[in-house]
Amino acid sequence: MESGLLKAYAELIVESGISLRKGQDVIIRTTAECEEMAALVSEVCYQRGARRVTVSFSSPLVDRASYAYGSEEGLSLVLPQEDAFEKYQTDSLPCLIWLDGDDPDAFQGLDGGKIARIRQNKRKALYHYRKERDNKYQWCIAGVATRKWAEKVFPELHGAEAVEALWKLILFTARADDGNGIANWKEHDADLKHRAAWLNSLHLKKLHYEANNGTNLTVGLIPGVLFEGGGESLVDGTYFQPNIPSEEVFTSPKKGEAEGIVYSAKPLSYNGVLIENFSVRFHEGKAVEVHAEKGEETLRSILSIDEGSAYLGECALVPFESPINQTGKLFFNTLYDENAACHLALGMGFTMLYPHYEHYSAEELKAFGINDSSSHVDFMIGTRDLKIVGTKEDGEEVPLFVNGSWGN
Repeated sequence: MESGLLKAYAELIVESGISLRKGQDVIIRTTAECEEMAALVSEVCYQRGARRVTVSFSSPLVDRASYAYGSEEGLSLVLPQEDAFEKYQTDSLPCLIWLDGDDPDAFQGLDGGKIARIRQNKRKALYHYRKERDNKYQWCIAGVATRKWAEKVFPELHGAEAVEALWKLILFTARADDGNGIANWKEHDADLKHRAAWLNSLHLKKLHYEANNGTNLTVGLIPGVLFEGGGESLVDGTYFQPNIPSEEVFTSPKKGEAEGIVYSAKPLSYNGVLIENFSVRFHEGKAVEVHAEKGEETLRSILSIDEGSAYLGECALVPFESPINQTGKLFFNTLYDENAACHLALGMGFTMLYPHYEHYSAEELKAFGINDSSSHVDFMIGTRDLKIVGTKEDGEEVPLFVNGSWGN
């Protein structure tokens, strides 16, 4: 991939993604294969005034060996340096960049339940740190083309040819393939904000999803809770873009108010396990029954992470003709596949969607109906024929989505 385009992409991540301010620290989380991109992003961070950039590398090969041969007890331990690193992030609030180039098949053939339980145990042990810094720091997830991921998306290609093809898709979906990602993203962000404003003007109390695949689900909404799209603002007013790419306008539904069944539109890659052709049935807001052709055990494990992991935390509206869907590719990566079409998420809701959330305690926000969980797992439900009808507080019904896309 042309070096100038990659430099411009790095600038998009730093300037628009985390909106880096001079003197801030930055943590880059990525895999070993993304070393060159991590170096380029680090360079841009320092050029924009970062005080310190720390790169936290992981290795899918080492992780695979650990999950295959290590004990659950040993791998679930939080080591002193891990605890200290989480405490540093909570105390100092550095910006976080996740350069995502994970191999979708990294843990294929391993015990998915074991992997899920290990990660759940560590997530629970460190959750108090992450909860404390929620809504207080800038973060951004962006894709990086790696060989194994590229060959999964393009099985007919190999090596550098596959990586080049994936880079083209990454830059296209990030609106950065012309080198003007920052300007393009500003325009796209304005459109998402316009969509969110329209939804907020309707004062909706519930959403009803229906599709020919059997989806028939009604979800209750919290009075006053906002729809959001594109960038987010911290309490101090810092504006940043957490997901590059992003096509969604989303809200957090009311815990305990979801009835019916929903069918997946795309596979879900979770902890290296691919969950395919699955359904989730809800009663009184809780996922009470799931089925999957592949990965059902892993899907069930998602529901038992904690008390809130079986309830909905997000409803996201994404038009079926999104740039990601236009590629005709399954990315085997939630960042991309969730932005291809409408999705829901099990687990944590977004407290920053409650007006003036900073004036309320975590318990008060939870009491309003925003789901609390240490997990947040998106799964895609958007089909070409998906219909979403919103019901306003006065009972009027408004078609929000018709044939998989915006109805207005």
